[in-house]
Order: sequence, then C-alpha cells, then structure tokens
Amino acid sequence: MQNYAEFLDQSVDFPQEEFKAEDNRLFFHNIDLMEVIEKYGTPLRFTYLPIISKKIQQAKLFFQTALLKNDYQGKYYYCYCTKSSHFKHVMDEALKNNIHLETSSAYDMPIIESLESTGQLTKDMYIICNGYKRELYKDKIIETLKKGYHNLIPVLDNMEEFNYYKKNNTTPCDLGIRIASEEQPGFDFYTSRLGIRAEDAVDFYLREIKPHKQYKLKLFHFFINDGISDSPYYWSELEKHIQLFCKLKKVNPHLSMLDIGGGFPFKSSLSFDYDYEYMAQEIVARIKAICAENEVEEPDIVTEFGKYTVAESQGTLFSVLGKKQQNDREKWFMLDGSFITTLPDVWAINQRYILLPINNWDAPYTNVNLGGITCDGQDYYNQEAHVNTLFLPDSEKQQYIGFFHTGAYQEVLSGAGGIHHCLIPTPKHILIQKDKNGKLEHKVFAEEQDPDEVLKILGYKL
Repeated sequence: MQNYAEFLDQSVDFPQEEFKAEDNRLFFHNIDLMEVIEKYGTPLRFTYLPIISKKIQQAKLFFQTALLKNDYQGKYYYCYCTKSSHFKHVMDEALKNNIHLETSSAYDMPIIESLESTGQLTKDMYIICNGYKRELYKDKIIETLKKGYHNLIPVLDNMEEFNYYKKNNTTPCDLGIRIASEEQPGFDFYTSRLGIRAEDAVDFYLREIKPHKQYKLKLFHFFINDGISDSPYYWSELEKHIQLFCKLKKVNPHLSMLDIGGGFPFKSSLSFDYDYEYMAQEIVARIKAICAENEVEEPDIVTEFGKYTVAESQGTLFSVLGKKQQNDREKWFMLDGSFITTLPDVWAINQRYILLPINNWDAPYTNVNLGGITCDGQDYYNQEAHVNTLFLPDSEKQQYIGFFHTGAYQEVLSGAGGIHHCLIPTPKHILIQKDKNGKLEHKVFAEEQDPDEVLKILGYKL
C-alpha cells in the first residue's frame, strides 16, 4: 500500500513554495514544525511574521505593474483592514511596508494613536474609517481629526451619519461614501445592509454635503461581498460602481479616490489557483476604460486587503489524542483542541484550510474524520477544499497535524482569553520571525490559558 507521501504526490502538486517534507517531517517556510512541537507542545498557534510583509509587497507589485502597463494616471494605496487581526505584532509587521489603514471600530482609534506615538505611523497616513458607527466611534473620529490626522476619512455608511459630523465636528475633513452593493444571485437578500443606496448617492451629495464647505467628498467606496473573482457577477458589479463614481465625479471635482474594498483570496487549498496579476491588470484596465468613456480623470485606487494580508502567516497545530472506529466506514482521530473554539470559521461558515500531517509521512494513509474535544456534535472536520474526503497517515506512533493559513479572524472570533465552549482554554501562541542575520527566532506571545483566569471570569474567584 502507498504511504502518505506517495499519496499526496499523486493527488496534488507537492512540494510547494511554503511546504516541503524531509525525513518524514513537515517544514513550513523552512521551519521544522516537529521541532516547534517538541519545544512548545500542542495545541499551538504560531505566526510567522515575514509572510505579512511578503503578501503586502506582492499585492503592491501587482497593482503598480498594472498601473504602468495601462499608462494609468492615478496612484495605488494599499490599506490594511485591521479587523482581520488587531494584534500588535501583526500591525508592527504590516506597518513596515508603507501602507495605510482601514478601521471598523471606535477601539481602532486608540490603537492608531499608540502606533503614532512610537513613530510607526504618521498623521499623513490615510485612515479609512468604515462601518456602521455608534456614537463612540463617531466621537473618536472627531477627536482624532482634531489631533491633526488630516488624511483620516470617515466613510459615510448612511445619510444620518453626516448629520452627526455637521453637529459635532469643527475640523475640516475629507469624507468618503459607501455604496451598497448587490449581493451574489442566490444570496439570502438582494442588497448589502451596509452603505447608501446607489440611486441616492448623487442627490445626497448635492443636497447635503456640497453646501458645507468644511467637508469635501473625496473617496467613493464599495465592497463586493463575494470577493474579487473572475466571474460575470464581479465584473458587472465593478463596472456598475465605476459608472456611478464617474457620475458623481462630474458634479464633484474633489472626488479623487476609488476604494474597491478587499477581496483578494488567500490560499486555502494545496490546489489553489488564482491569477493575482491578471486580476489587478483587469481591474485597472476596466477603471481606465470606463473613466475614458465618461471623460473623467482616473482616480487613485484604494484596496482594503485583510485576509489576504494575514491569513497565510499563521498555522494551528494539534496532537491526535486517540483513534476511534465508530462503524465499518468511519474512523475518527480525536484532537487535543476544538474547531469551535480555535478555528471557528470551520464551524460557522464551513471554511476549509490546508491540512497536513506534521510527521509519519512514511506511514500508510487512511480516510478519517477529525473530532474536536468539545461535546458539540458540530465540532468536527471531515473534508479538504479540493476533495470531499480527508486522508492522513495511519501510524502506531504519535500523530501531529497542522492547519495552515489560519491567520485571519480566528483569534478575534474565538477570543484570546475569555471563556469558551466546554471551557476549552485558549492555546499557547508563539511568534516566529527572522533576526538581522536571517536566523529564525521564537517568542512566546501568550501561554495557554490558566484555569484560574477562567474561574475568575465565571465568578468563582475574586
């Protein structure tokens, strides 16, 4: 019978840029993961910080190349979508790359001020403030504007939001406007709950914003929920919004930035195939063509990449605690962690991640289901993104497995600290980076959650 390494070699193209197997051990960007497990144990989150910079630089290159090839007259601005991961180590790495930021919460504002105080960002940086804003968020925006962040742009999610700024803000500022996109056919509703109706945009500007000289509408924003994809739906929505941008630009010469939102996908499968360079080229070409058709100046292009920026920097490692044959066909590997509490997108939206064994590549393979340690019937994982089943080595030796490219949203959705389903603790988290000589360095960012912390939250300890 084939061993696991032979099976994988016939199933997908392997090794790949970030993955290779040597001596029956998996390496991720040349990191020996068995060595990491032997030192820190499982369950374990790790973040390999250099990948964040790599992804940013790649996207900037895709768009800058597209601008040059199309003789495009506007600029390109890369904004990091902070809600994907607010952690300081992530922000520190991202800000090494001359980027801008997109926010979604009042609590982003103190983070920005903290980073500015250490010199990691300046008041010249674009801060794109998105989201449906409660009063605290709007107040924080006003306070931050007063402190001299002259490129902070509140993006109006609804017409009532502007009334609050008129009443409470005295600092001149540029504004953005978000347009509600139509959802993918077959979705539960037709139009996004976020943003202003497209048919109201021009009239709203002329009636409400234009008379107030303190405010200039500078940025036009939309987000296509299905992501940036080479599909008729995406191109139709993109072109429709560019046409509306041109219509608004004709009555508002200050409009100079087109924010196409996020949506570049991350690699969630070993068979992942996405042409980032082609998509950037096509987006820029279509914006240029529609602007020429409408005889308006080409805008600066803004993107808000979040998942794309951080997802591929992280992995989550588990031990197989035990094996159970529940019937003739179903074999279970029980893990020392939970999908619900550690990788909630698996449970909530059926997200698939790259899954690979860390060791025992020379063992025979078998079809398995993976079970989390909670008592919830939904705490399982049983298929990969490219096939409807799951295979792993079947060895008498201790088995370790890893889920990869898990760096976006999982910590904030599951909660770092706090209490979790069945009181499963937050796993240990380590950071991996390179020193000035290129040598790998490990640092414990957070230890596994202590039982006393959980008891205190629950009220059993003062």
